[in-house]
Amino acid sequence: MNVSLEAVLGVGAAVVLLAVVAVRASVRLGLPSLLLYLGIGVLLGESVLGFQFENAELTESLGLAALVLILIEGGLTTRWSDVRPALGLGISLSTLAVVVSIGITGSALHWLLGLDWRVAFLWGAVLSSTDAAAVFSVLRGVGVRRRLAGALELESGLNDAPVVIAVLLLASADPLHWWDPLLVVYELAMGAAVGAALGFGGAWALRRAALPATGLYPLATMAVCVLGYAAGQWLHASGLLATYLAALILGNANLPHRGGVLSFAEGTGWLAQIGLFVLLGLYSSPGALGGALVPALVAGLVLVLLARPLSVVVSMLPFRLPWREQAFLSWAGLRGAVPIVLALIPLTRPPYSPEDRLLVDVVLVLVVLLTLLQGTTLPWVARLLGVSRAGEATEIEVDSAPLDELGADLLQVRVPVGSRLHGVYLRELRLPRGATVSLVVRGGDGFTPQPETRLQERDQLLVVTTASARVKAEQRIRAVDRAGRLAKWRGESGRS
Repeated sequence: MNVSLEAVLGVGAAVVLLAVVAVRASVRLGLPSLLLYLGIGVLLGESVLGFQFENAELTESLGLAALVLILIEGGLTTRWSDVRPALGLGISLSTLAVVVSIGITGSALHWLLGLDWRVAFLWGAVLSSTDAAAVFSVLRGVGVRRRLAGALELESGLNDAPVVIAVLLLASADPLHWWDPLLVVYELAMGAAVGAALGFGGAWALRRAALPATGLYPLATMAVCVLGYAAGQWLHASGLLATYLAALILGNANLPHRGGVLSFAEGTGWLAQIGLFVLLGLYSSPGALGGALVPALVAGLVLVLLARPLSVVVSMLPFRLPWREQAFLSWAGLRGAVPIVLALIPLTRPPYSPEDRLLVDVVLVLVVLLTLLQGTTLPWVARLLGVSRAGEATEIEVDSAPLDELGADLLQVRVPVGSRLHGVYLRELRLPRGATVSLVVRGGDGFTPQPETRLQERDQLLVVTTASARVKAEQRIRAVDRAGRLAKWRGESGRS
């Protein structure tokens, strides 16, 4: 069937607008927005409006492309100061916990559903990965302690890489070999090296490049991260790990126009989520989901009650985490689009079995059920376990723009609610020599500040600084934001 370009663009624009409206509806209803996106795809599909889409290979490719954009958004918007205390927790959850989860889930499904051992472990690998889109969209609105939030964000950003490798090995028709674990180590190590090299190299280049338009900085930043995926895959390494590490480094590198970069990444991340879940809903066959309900319930019970809790307990043994925090980590293992995309991989590697097609339906049903169960109850569980953080200030935003002809930088600072900058007199800010606050915008009105001007929440400041003083000026502003006017004497440097 020939479809005109205007029809494709029109339908695409209508779907995006409907999905944007659905975000507001999901917030009001307390439902994760991914369910509404899946619903839009089902509405467009064969059972309702009649659009036929059954290309598993194209769905997998587009799904991986969307996942790359989601990981970029997650990496760029993750503050290193938040995840650094949870680095060990996140790495353990994304490696050791994955192995334990695959082993427990695969063994249980072999005995309970009668699956072949290799197929059972394939199902376990597909179901073991938490979803970056689900975690980034749901967790950041819950308000849990920074260490837990950082651990879960790192897990969701890092565990896709080993899980994809495991799924590819188990979905292949080739026999497994003793050296396969060594290949996994190589792929992860090389992917990390590629991501780190591109992250640091891209940050160095972007800080020194005088691009002619502000909008080019977000494009260049995103391109560096996408290049990480391509380079990693070309070297037979983990492109997903390279993408996330490159984005994490760039997001914490004090890039020019950082606010614009993050806004652009957030927009592309939303677009990727919308397109991915609508595509998955369009690909699904609602009539076949009834036969997947019982296996999905069995797999869900194994995952929630056995595999996830035990994998968290084992992976947290070196860290002696309190049981309340371990219980929250167990409940916060959110599933989303990633398991569905991974379930499509066996269908693109013939010969595939009927269990491979059933796996797609099972994962789709399971994602919907677990999202309804875990996503909607996560704030309540956080309060019940006492791991939520009430009233903590949002990370202060400091955006920079180069003034090339003057050899200076312009910092735009937003004072968030709860910041220790509130109540600080301008003279107490004590910016380094070469930096000064030139304008304060309060309640929509701008004025030139005086030394006795007292900062307030929601103020916006314009700080003009020489290029040499910029880093120290940013560090001082972040230090006062976290520790108040006595930040220096309290040992707060603002470097993290």
